[in-house]
Amino acid sequence: MINFLSSLRWQDIIDILIVSVIIYRIILLIRGTRAVQMLLGIVVITIIYFFSRQLDLLTLNWLLRTFLSSILLIVIIVFQRDIRRVLTQVGKTPFQRQHDLLAHDLDEIIKAATHLSRRQIGAIIAVERETGLRDYIESGHSIDAKLSRELLIAIFLPTSPIHDGSVVVHNGRIHSAGCLLPLSKNPYIAKRYGTRHRAAIGLSEETDAVVLVVSEETQEISIAMSGSITVMKDEEALTEELHKIFIPSDQPGFSWRSWLEKASWT
Repeated sequence: MINFLSSLRWQDIIDILIVSVIIYRIILLIRGTRAVQMLLGIVVITIIYFFSRQLDLLTLNWLLRTFLSSILLIVIIVFQRDIRRVLTQVGKTPFQRQHDLLAHDLDEIIKAATHLSRRQIGAIIAVERETGLRDYIESGHSIDAKLSRELLIAIFLPTSPIHDGSVVVHNGRIHSAGCLLPLSKNPYIAKRYGTRHRAAIGLSEETDAVVLVVSEETQEISIAMSGSITVMKDEEALTEELHKIFIPSDQPGFSWRSWLEKASWT
């Protein structure tokens, strides 16, 4: 151990840190998507390959060796969407934060949720952050429209053909509506919460998304994050909580994004 530490260079420490960050970022990007199951499948096949080699299972070993010889090409084909997302993230500047929303965008969501709550109309709005929600977006209807309270309200009206399911907000735009979310299997969730709330909690358990839920029975507006759900007592509390999540700053009204936008115009 002492010999190992004495031979450790400062370059080795930087090397290990960089690789650790890369692995951590990849895990964040694929968490909650089908890519995780695919990756586990490849790991299982690799383990079986080594066992077949040790047990002299020649036919099985030959098949798996042929499969694994093309593993790089297979990984590129299977994970092409995730690779694109990784490259997109790498191309962004350190000051950009994909999960940050502008104050105007938050205000549109808050006003829409408040309007729906007063009229006892149920709704669920999922705001994507670091973890991609593509697996859930594909289950809904693509909209790709500017985020506005009028459109959000129209989507969740009972007469709308896409009012069931969730709206997914991606990069400050309404990406999809009518999306199906995974129901939480947590047995300790309060019995008063129905399917809509369980879906919000389920998504927050699998991803880092922030999910707003409007109850049509109680008119409550709740926020689901990290597997837990919190009821907002009023519009002011909802605004404060969402600003705390999406526009964190040491100084009121300051954000790197707004500073960079102003700097680019000067």
